[in-house]
Amino acid sequence: MKEKLYKLFPDIIQNLMISLYNLRAYRVRYGGQYQTYREKIKENKTLNLAGLKAYQSGRYTGFINKAITHSTYYRELLQAIEGANAIENIHLLPITNKEDLRKNLDKIVSKTSEKLVKAKTGGTTGKSLEVYYTFQNMQERFAFLDDFRSQFGYELGKKTAWFSGKDLLTERDIKKKRFWKTDFFHKVRYYSTFHIHQKYLKYYLEDLIKFQPEFLIGFPSSIIDIAKYGMAHGYDFPAGMVKAVFPTAESVTADMRRIIEDFFKTKVYDQYASSEGAPFILECSKGNLHLELQSGVFEVLDENNQPAKSGRLVVTSFDTEGTPLIRYDIGDSIVLEDENKVCSCGNHNPMVREILGRIDDFVYSPENGKINLGNVSNTLKDTRGIICFQAIQNELNKIKVLVETDAKDFDAASEKKFIQNWRDRIGNAMELEIEFVNEIPVEKSGKFRIVKNNIKDLL
Repeated sequence: MKEKLYKLFPDIIQNLMISLYNLRAYRVRYGGQYQTYREKIKENKTLNLAGLKAYQSGRYTGFINKAITHSTYYRELLQAIEGANAIENIHLLPITNKEDLRKNLDKIVSKTSEKLVKAKTGGTTGKSLEVYYTFQNMQERFAFLDDFRSQFGYELGKKTAWFSGKDLLTERDIKKKRFWKTDFFHKVRYYSTFHIHQKYLKYYLEDLIKFQPEFLIGFPSSIIDIAKYGMAHGYDFPAGMVKAVFPTAESVTADMRRIIEDFFKTKVYDQYASSEGAPFILECSKGNLHLELQSGVFEVLDENNQPAKSGRLVVTSFDTEGTPLIRYDIGDSIVLEDENKVCSCGNHNPMVREILGRIDDFVYSPENGKINLGNVSNTLKDTRGIICFQAIQNELNKIKVLVETDAKDFDAASEKKFIQNWRDRIGNAMELEIEFVNEIPVEKSGKFRIVKNNIKDLL
């Protein structure tokens, strides 16, 4: 109902509604213990590696104790393990994954007097996930992100262009070649990532130059398309306008970084986390990635679940007390840096040589252009009972989507919403085939691909 009303209002009222919504949301995010967390994060930056590990160990013990006390699932799983709350025994705890989280969510979520905040996630593996945070968890996570970005000049209220999966436009906007909405109070302009198409990129780029943002945040696949368009059409982006680019949700390759930095005449600073609450890996001023031990425990394991320098990432995240993530197989892989290497930035956290992650993929709509992995995964938003899906594109004008459902939760309303979410992204011209299946097979590597694009050579 709220979405329908929003669509009826003129642009100026929609911008005001977004501004008011954010005003209320930011009071929660930046209230409570937020400032205390900012100060603690800053204080811990002065610690050496031994001090960071000692702090991590204490947080781990407290986190595990809370999980055993408040989560039925983890009480049953961990109470029989002697010394489960000691970090040196973490290898004794079972590894969990997204499917464990999805199937056992009711038992995993902590039963406390604290009010929990629901976070809806699409998930780039195509698995439908829903997690819950305490208000303090949410405030701590924003404190980490803001502390990271503040090193490069960012604070809430500075003019920012944001490229994320928010579906805010109407048909009127598209007709008027207006692909953005603005939060007046916080000076944030939200650019649609559903309409990144060659025929529209001119309007994105020229409005960016007119808006004069100090920071770009969001899907790098959208930002790079604008940069490529600008290069190809002779635009000279004003030097010194953008102070930093902060990519989210997708992996950033060296080539993507080079193109974005060259066109926007600034630096890209990367960060790794996840919607369900993975601890943070953050890039420093020297261009090195650091495991933030303040935020959790990072294990890099080989196929035999033994510690390795390069392998899959298993995390335990301290600010997920609402839906505890303990030895959680996040589905990504990383390569650790030589442990003897010390960064000159002054951050003593261990370094990461490379975040391998997943191979970012996309589907292509002749009407709307490239739909990136973040927007594909968000077709699950506000649906129920969809276990996973896979989008297959073998033809320019057709997309086939395999869908695996949970019969007791999936209903006609969810099917309608899922289809509408797809139409919002690909438009109404191309053919959309939905096929319900009992199981979607994984790849030979054992990984699940949410997108299989077999027409990249045609684009």
